[in-house]
Amino acid sequence: MGRLRSLFGPSKDEIWRQLACEIRADYDASDKWRGSKVRAHHKEWTITLDTHTVSAGKTATTYTRLRAPYVNADGFQFTIYRRGIFSNMAKFLGMQDVSVGDPKFDDAFIIQGTSRERLSAFFSNPRIRSLIMRQDRIHLQVRDDEGWFGNEFPKGVDELYFTYAGVIKDVDRLKELYELFAESLDQLCRIGSAYQKDPGVKL
Repeated sequence: MGRLRSLFGPSKDEIWRQLACEIRADYDASDKWRGSKVRAHHKEWTITLDTHTVSAGKTATTYTRLRAPYVNADGFQFTIYRRGIFSNMAKFLGMQDVSVGDPKFDDAFIIQGTSRERLSAFFSNPRIRSLIMRQDRIHLQVRDDEGWFGNEFPKGVDELYFTYAGVIKDVDRLKELYELFAESLDQLCRIGSAYQKDPGVKL
């Protein structure tokens, strides 16, 4: 075990236990099939960190994800991710890309949403923009529920959702993602797109 640790570094579970301790969250390793989870509580919301694996033919990819269900006050949804080599082609084919008024930020990301006004209001928060800029890869969105094989949420409940291909074992990065979620939930309340109340969903 010591030789493996020296080659690959601390295990995911070691890092996630450390994270839970540092942010005063709950570490849950009770589900041997689905793996460990970290649950942090921010006001009325629970932010859950875990991994899930997606199989495609003979290959499988493990993703790190953070999720936080909340009561959506007005149906506002958005998606943000870093620009890539296919971004200009996607724009040519008609994909929406909204600018939020910060040239450096707008140049770095594709931003889509159901309301330009709400997007501008949400991303007017400099702390949110700073935390997103620190992520080398990011896919953050608000979505209805988790589809056929996931949780189905009550009416009016949506989910703040982050996913990353691979297992994140960087404590500082995970702490920044938790901070991003907490700040995002607060900002959604400030702009009138979320209610600060328990959504009644356990992940």
